[in-house]
Amino acid sequence: MKGIRWGIIGCGDVTEKKSGPGFQKADGSELIAVMRRNGELAADYARRHGVPRWYDDADRLIGDPEVDAVYIATPPNSHREYTLRAAAAGKPVYVEKPMSLGPEQSAEMIEACRSAGVPLFVAYYRRAMPKYLRLAELIQAGTIGSVRCVEATMFQSLRDRDRDPAQRAWRVDPAVSGGGLLLDVGSHALDLLDLLLGPIERSSVVGGAANLGGAYEAEDTVTGIWRHGSGVRGTGLWCFCADRDEDSVTIIGDRGRLSFSVLDVAAPIIVEASTGTGGVSGRTVIEVPPPEHVQQPLIQTAVNELCGTGSCPSTGESALRTDLVMARLRASE
Repeated sequence: MKGIRWGIIGCGDVTEKKSGPGFQKADGSELIAVMRRNGELAADYARRHGVPRWYDDADRLIGDPEVDAVYIATPPNSHREYTLRAAAAGKPVYVEKPMSLGPEQSAEMIEACRSAGVPLFVAYYRRAMPKYLRLAELIQAGTIGSVRCVEATMFQSLRDRDRDPAQRAWRVDPAVSGGGLLLDVGSHALDLLDLLLGPIERSSVVGGAANLGGAYEAEDTVTGIWRHGSGVRGTGLWCFCADRDEDSVTIIGDRGRLSFSVLDVAAPIIVEASTGTGGVSGRTVIEVPPPEHVQQPLIQTAVNELCGTGSCPSTGESALRTDLVMARLRASE
């Protein structure tokens, strides 16, 4: 393909700045159609973003002969169905994360796209952001020596809306999201570690999930340990009923450590170099400004792959690995 014309199914909040404009601004890419079940909202989005046409029916967008590829930006409970429909129509798919309600659905989506001969990309967009690619470079350059272990933590306090069933977000409704906030935001850390340190060995994952805050049905606290195929050991703690909002990943080597935020894409990378005798010889702060539209770098890689000039680092297969790890972490204690 010389250029890719995209259609969006589900033009909600995530498409306003994070992703939607990226499909318009990426080289060789156009956004030509959007769909939302509420036609007035779809028309409003198309007008505000300069999109030529809109639909209130997903099948009409998928069937549009001028739409080359489909971006699915709905909640996870409809990802499988829309992916299967797009694949059946021979359209490549870029789908929001988490990929589906769970590993079984994700595997079905992968097989449907494979059988149809179309790519399946998943919006774990940090895989292509400059900040996290810089992290990969630091690790590969041996900046902290041989990596030994990694610690991931994420804390969030309960919001008032979480306590009110009338205001509660779909992200903590298992029927819509597949589970708690580990799937929605915690998944980014696990996917990044897959990229930075290599795939996690699923058989090594030991975890437990609990609902400690009692504000909603889904689990709000998850703990776990694991081992990467490289031998690096990992620990994780995700608590979404804590006293504050905070997230950090620390990758520890035999000559230093790297610390960074997953959710705050503008926060710097901290490099601490060790003297090798129990002390610290230096601390470096590396600032890597985020792009205006955080998904645009990953969108560009998807466009490049579809045009035959590159490859996308976030696929159905890589996202399924994260799904499988999360399923193990959320196992009942």
